[in-house]
Amino acid sequence: MPLRIRSVLLGLLVMLAGCAYWQTHQLDERYGKPDPQHFDHVPAASPRGRESGNAEKWTAAKQVLETRCAVCHGCYDSPCQLNLTAREGVTRGATQDRVYDGGRLLAARMTRLFEDGQSTADWRKKGFYPVLNERQQSDEANLEGSLLVKMLRLKHAHPGPTEGPVSETLSLGVDAVHQCPTLESFKSYSRKFPEGGMPYGLPALTATEEQALIDWVKAGAPHEAEPDLEAALQQQIDQWEVFFNQDSLKAQLSSRYMFEHLYLAHLYFPQVEASDAGRDRPTFFKLVRSASAPGQPLERIATRRPFDDPGVSRVYYRLVRDTSAVLVKTHMPYALDDARLKRWKKAFHDASYTVTSLPGYAPETASNPFVTFEALPQVARYRFMLEEAHYTISGFIKGPVCRGQIALNVINDYFWVAFVDPRFASLAEDAGFLAKTRNSLNLPAEDESNAGLLSWRKYAKMEQDFLKEKIKALQYVAQNEPFSLGYLWNGDGKNQNASLTIFRHLDSATVVKGLVGEKPQTAWIVSYPLLERIHYLLVAGFDVYGNVGHQLSTRLYMDFLRMEGEFNFLALLPPGSRIAVRDAWYRDASEDVKAYIYGPHSKLDVNTSLTYTTDKPLDELYGMWKKYFTPLQPKGISLEDVDEDERLLLKKLNELVGGATTLFPETSVLTVVENRGGYEKRQWFTLLRHRSYTNIAQIFREETRHRPEEDRLMVLPGWVGAYPNVIFEVERARLPEFVQAARLMETEESYRRLLDQFGVRRTAPTFWGVSDHLHQAFLAADPIQSGLLDYNRLENR
Repeated sequence: MPLRIRSVLLGLLVMLAGCAYWQTHQLDERYGKPDPQHFDHVPAASPRGRESGNAEKWTAAKQVLETRCAVCHGCYDSPCQLNLTAREGVTRGATQDRVYDGGRLLAARMTRLFEDGQSTADWRKKGFYPVLNERQQSDEANLEGSLLVKMLRLKHAHPGPTEGPVSETLSLGVDAVHQCPTLESFKSYSRKFPEGGMPYGLPALTATEEQALIDWVKAGAPHEAEPDLEAALQQQIDQWEVFFNQDSLKAQLSSRYMFEHLYLAHLYFPQVEASDAGRDRPTFFKLVRSASAPGQPLERIATRRPFDDPGVSRVYYRLVRDTSAVLVKTHMPYALDDARLKRWKKAFHDASYTVTSLPGYAPETASNPFVTFEALPQVARYRFMLEEAHYTISGFIKGPVCRGQIALNVINDYFWVAFVDPRFASLAEDAGFLAKTRNSLNLPAEDESNAGLLSWRKYAKMEQDFLKEKIKALQYVAQNEPFSLGYLWNGDGKNQNASLTIFRHLDSATVVKGLVGEKPQTAWIVSYPLLERIHYLLVAGFDVYGNVGHQLSTRLYMDFLRMEGEFNFLALLPPGSRIAVRDAWYRDASEDVKAYIYGPHSKLDVNTSLTYTTDKPLDELYGMWKKYFTPLQPKGISLEDVDEDERLLLKKLNELVGGATTLFPETSVLTVVENRGGYEKRQWFTLLRHRSYTNIAQIFREETRHRPEEDRLMVLPGWVGAYPNVIFEVERARLPEFVQAARLMETEESYRRLLDQFGVRRTAPTFWGVSDHLHQAFLAADPIQSGLLDYNRLENR
């Protein structure tokens, strides 16, 4: 770089630094220096006390923060890590540090809300800067010292267009470049990005909504104390904390196992909720580790992973109320009731087995559940995960990564999952299967978060050793009972977790109970060792803050697990058709890759007892699955469950292959509106684009393996996915017109015309009203599973 240019750039940097210093100096002169501990000492307002006006201000502001702000600012992928799902996130503030960084050489420090900092002072030390005033408190100072207010006022002054796309100067989408201005740099930011106020890239707030936030900030950002738990809920908390904290070695080991699987769950008590008809949704709780026993003030233990050394001689497991807004992308509800308590006591506490000592927390053993929990009955462990398989599998979709992207280009866009019946897990145990293979089941987390780039190679060798023993175990089992649908868990005749459908939406994914559709792209059969490894690889053992080696090893190891599940499914096909199906799933993949699915590393020459009558055995097997699991199919997961007129119209979109399908984004929300004499009826649907690939066995250049001419569209009732890319609003009378226009699309221009007529773009004045209708309908339809959608990935076309 020429000396002259370097001098100019250096001068600009000095000038900008000087401006920031001057801004800080002015604020210090007028309102005093900031106090990072200010919000740590603000008492909560009581709705019945003299501060009731402040409590009302918080209630009004909280409603706006949840419905207008948390839809973009939640979880790790919040722009600038400004998490607005809870007051603690607002007071924590923002940072220019990124959580998602696939190229970092060293693991980053943790910044999990509620865990890695217990005060605003803690967060300031970690590089977070305030968005609220931390100087002297006055109406003027609170407004002038608030970055949040400045961003709102910038939006008020520059609301942006009311039709068409938003300004191209705004960076949007999953790969958006966030500017993250501070209070001191805001003037420069506002000049460069005048349309960059909040809500960013979405319509401005109404005057009432904006005033609610300003009044709250002006009053010093007060909050209302959480009400005491009602007696029935507290009784449940006490009962379960007694269960989780018994003193026997069996109980302590069992509780550790349960915590390592439940630490991400939103726990609730259905027996209590059923008796309270006035509540919109359950009260959710988190299971955490604590250095203090039940009945004492919580001393939360925060570690990078749930199996890391807690640093205390005795760990206690406590239930803590989760006060954050519920987000679909992280929401994993899990019911704790008396029946479950009884089953767990019988399986883990009362069963006949012995625990002579408790395992330690060394990474090389703690990361391997087959070593750590070897003393616990295998069938008990399997059933623990199996009976809530939707939750277990959702862990790697919604778990520590929020959006699951590290695991997602390793799965297909649309596939089915079933599970090996627990009785066959028992037979494998009798054959000594796990005892022989436990040292071949080590996982990348043993290298912690700073793994080397080539550490995955040792896992390839371990997988080969494991598969050899697995083939022997399967041959042993098949001697007594040939492979058939009887090998699949039938949910004990009533549990809808027995079969699942997984949809990938490019950079996010969704798990649905039941078998959706008729012909998936692939299918898995999951056994206990496979299910446990999926959890410890992609949930308990995965670190979103880890380095590139850790993330790469995790991604590559997941290849083995996917192929193992597919191998299990292929075993139900006639031996002569298994290689042909494998090759169709892995077009253009190397023979080395195919060897793990059905080949030198995983060859199984055992026949199936299933009868096939056509030259399309794969289609026949899919049909057998559908029939086998029909008694457990949930309602409302196909167009067969909607009104006939809408079903016949929308089925025409289900027939699309290639062509118009390639113009749709991954996830589209469709609301069909019908006015009936002053009463508005809305039906909600999701349109999913399933991309087709020659194979997904490679981590890079996925776009070169994409076959858009094979992409398919699927229409489902209700809400599927956490990140909608577009919202369509169609009057019922115009639904045929919408379907026809969608089917005939050929160019980007034709898609824009569809948006012009039926799309609710980011700029639409009706956007927030439609958003409110969406979330209200979702909550009414499913109070347990529903939550706020995330709008960061709304397209701008």
